[in-house]
Order: sequence, then C-alpha cells, then structure tokens
Amino acid sequence: MKNSLNIFAAVADPTRLRIIMLLRAMELSIGELAQVLGQSQPRVSRHVKILADAGLIERRKEGSWVFLSLGDTMLVAPLLAAIDAWSGGSEEDYWVRADHARLAAVRADRARAAEDYFNAHAAEWDAMRALHIAEAVVEGAIRASLGPAPIGCLVDIGTGTGRMIELFGGLAQRVIGIDRSPEMLRHARAKLARPDLAAALAHVELRQGDMFALPLLSACADVVIIHQVLHYAQQPQAAIAEAARVLAPGGRLLVIDFAPHDHEALRARHAHARLGFSDAHMLAWFTAAGLVAAPPIPLAGGVLTVNLWLAQAAEAQTLPNAVPIARANAVADAAPTAVPEDENDA
Repeated sequence: MKNSLNIFAAVADPTRLRIIMLLRAMELSIGELAQVLGQSQPRVSRHVKILADAGLIERRKEGSWVFLSLGDTMLVAPLLAAIDAWSGGSEEDYWVRADHARLAAVRADRARAAEDYFNAHAAEWDAMRALHIAEAVVEGAIRASLGPAPIGCLVDIGTGTGRMIELFGGLAQRVIGIDRSPEMLRHARAKLARPDLAAALAHVELRQGDMFALPLLSACADVVIIHQVLHYAQQPQAAIAEAARVLAPGGRLLVIDFAPHDHEALRARHAHARLGFSDAHMLAWFTAAGLVAAPPIPLAGGVLTVNLWLAQAAEAQTLPNAVPIARANAVADAAPTAVPEDENDA
C-alpha cells in the first residue's frame, strides 16, 4: 500500500507526468529535460528527486552531466499501461505535442554536435581505416561469429560511437553500452536516437564506466564485445578478466583487435598502449579468466591484420573446435608481465 501511495503521489503533478512520458521516449540529461519543459534546472531537479525517490526514474552521473532514464520496469510498466489505457486513444493534448516538438530539437542538437565532432576527426579515422581491411568485412565476420540467434543481454565495452550496438542491439533483449568518455557517450546517444534506429534500440542503456571496473553485476551478460578497445589498455589481461566476470554461464566474449605489428605511429599519434596481440597471449588470458577459446579468425588485407578472438564461459560450452585448457596452459607463460594501469586507460 505504501509503495502505491508513493507512486501516485509522485505522478500527481503535470510536470512530473510530462517527465515520465519524455523519458519513455528517450534518455535525457537534466539540462535537456529543462530545455524541453521550459523550466529552470533547479525546478526540474526537484521534480526529478521526487520521481527518483519513488523509484520511477533513475539518475546516472557522467562527468559533470546527470542523465535520467525510466526506473525499474516492474514499477514503471504498470504505470505506463494505465496512462495509455486512461488516454483511451484520444488526441494528444497541447503539452504532449509541444514536448514532442522540443524533443525533436534535442535530438537535432545531439546529432549536430556529433557531426561536428566526427568532421573534426574524420581525417584521423580515415587514415586509421586505410591501414586494415574494410570495416564491412570485419563487421561481417563479427556477425558470423555471433550468429543469428537472439541474445539475452549484450554488453559493449568501449562502445565509442555505438556501432556494435547499432549492428547487433536488435538481437538482444537488453543492451548496455559502456565507455569511459562522457563525450563519446553523448555521440553514441545522438547516433542511436536517429529516427531510423530509435524504435529498434529503445532498450539500449549507455553508461559511463571503466573496462577494469564495469558498473555491472557478475554473471549478467550473455554476450560481451570488446571492439578495437583493448589496445588502449595498459593491462589487457585485467580487462579480459573483468569482462569474464560479468559473463553468465555459457556466455560469450568476443574481442576484435589487431594482430601484433610494428606501426609505431599508432602509439605516438593515437595513444595505443599495445601494438596488437598474439594468439598465444589472448589464449592465455582467456584461460586465466576461466574461458574456453575458439580458434582465432585473422582478417588480413592491409598494413594491419584484424583478429577476432571468441571465448565462452564455463557451462554450455558449445564453441566449435574449442581449444583445450591443457593447450592453453602450455602457452600461459608467454603472457606478458602486467604493468601498472595507466589512469588514462579507456
């Protein structure tokens, strides 16, 4: 009874109902919400606190920004169903139409900021892409490795622009993208809010976090992807172990990165901490994390070779041609000695 009273008290205000419906459409920062509502941030923050205390919305800090999303589905879904039922198919009122119009402006602002950022760095990324096989080939290999079967929970570590989520988020019931950079998360958020993606990816969550200390419970993920991120890590084996921690029994970890190379410019200009990874090192790290590895998939076609390394957590181990643990142990000594973690790791 008390919980019901708290919920009804929390939504017994037009502004708070508007907030609920806006967050139903997309995740918003406090500033963006104030922009849509046409109210001051302190006033919006007071409404947000009431809704958060009732469990109807969640707050998440990213740098100096605070982002808001709907709360526990068990609480929110019945409320939304009731609101839909009470609306009875009637025409949207003035505030709903106005909020939707302002929400479109927020999406446009995000898209414009993302476009400006990518335009400023386009030359760097074009030069990087020219060093290895076409992205379409890599993405096709990733798709083949994961297969077409539905995924329960997909976690994308170092999500960057959200490309992996764009490609594979539709297969999952739940998707969590994690990146250490608030700026990259804002760009990913803008991209995934595009009209051609928003409906199919409404279940996506983007969180700020470190690959060495993921903001996730253990055994929560069915698939974890680390795409072109591990070479930034001073301690890649620690990142592999942390990814393995969040894998559910039978869950799969897919790492996409470069094979060993001597392209020193990537270290000097792009802050790569590692110039690629050998199969022996990756296999040893998988084994140390309690994973069973499938044979690596090399994709040559440029100065750099891109490798796909797939591994699976204990139980339901069905990877084709899985590498026996005994063989993995035989190469464990080849793993490099751990070095201190750099505080600037992605």
